[in-house]
Amino acid sequence: MMQNGSEAGRPLRLALIGIGKIARDQHIPALNADPSFELVATVSRSGGIEGLPSFTDIRDLVASDLEVDAVSLATPPQGRHTLASIALEAGYHVMLEKPPTATVGEVAELATRARAKGLSLFATWHSREAASVGAARDWLAGRTLRSARIEWKEDIRVWHPGQEWILEAGGLGVFDPGINALSIATAILPDPLLIQSAHLAFPANRQAPIAASLSFRSGRARVEATFDFLHTGTQSWDIVLETDAGRLVLSDGGQRLTTDTTEISHGANEEYPRLYTRFASLVRKGASDVDLTPLQLVADAFLIGERSEVAPFSF
Repeated sequence: MMQNGSEAGRPLRLALIGIGKIARDQHIPALNADPSFELVATVSRSGGIEGLPSFTDIRDLVASDLEVDAVSLATPPQGRHTLASIALEAGYHVMLEKPPTATVGEVAELATRARAKGLSLFATWHSREAASVGAARDWLAGRTLRSARIEWKEDIRVWHPGQEWILEAGGLGVFDPGINALSIATAILPDPLLIQSAHLAFPANRQAPIAASLSFRSGRARVEATFDFLHTGTQSWDIVLETDAGRLVLSDGGQRLTTDTTEISHGANEEYPRLYTRFASLVRKGASDVDLTPLQLVADAFLIGERSEVAPFSF
């Protein structure tokens, strides 16, 4: 296994931890298309990939004679701190699916541990890699934000079918998609987001919210956010920004950017290929990338939020 950087000309040997929906939809295709990586093993209790060594416990991977440089964790956030800790102790570089861990403290501790061992830790925010996020940040630079509205509304049964963990403690509930919006907002807004108030709706039989409304300040601008996991019909992943130069709309989860009259940017979904390109670069430089801001905003919402109970939910 490799401690610092990578050997010139050799792909990084990576084990994928967690073979669920996000792994099959995003991680595996991105890895298979990236010559910087060789997918050498999987760790999962729910199946593997034909032709690759498969383990049900990361400890078994570590104990094997398989040469591994890095792991990518696509498991639910609960328990991810333990998995990442084992990986770092084994000398593996670590990439974390969002949200990086169940708590801010857990990922902060992992960053300290990775730094002490000279390993790379990458806490990813895939929506920041959407095609038009960079263009939105550039357009806002030098302009004055007057207000913003975030609407992240999707059907949990469509996007997270049967994923009970997402509504358990540490699963974040509606903040699992909502944190994508916060990751974009914190990347493009010229001033930090500071939470002012929050209202969280919890199903009577669940431990995480299924809807939330939040108010923030960004400089002098008011930012309102609505997250809804029970939305049917047309799904919405939009950020509408009112500025001194007119309205800017970042839609489709960051893929499309328009003003009142003009489409500025519209691109294909290459979020996960970009994440893996970034991870390979970090490993080769012996660097880490751990931005806690989006997760901290969610933690702040739980800390100050008013809670209400709504009807029980079942998949």
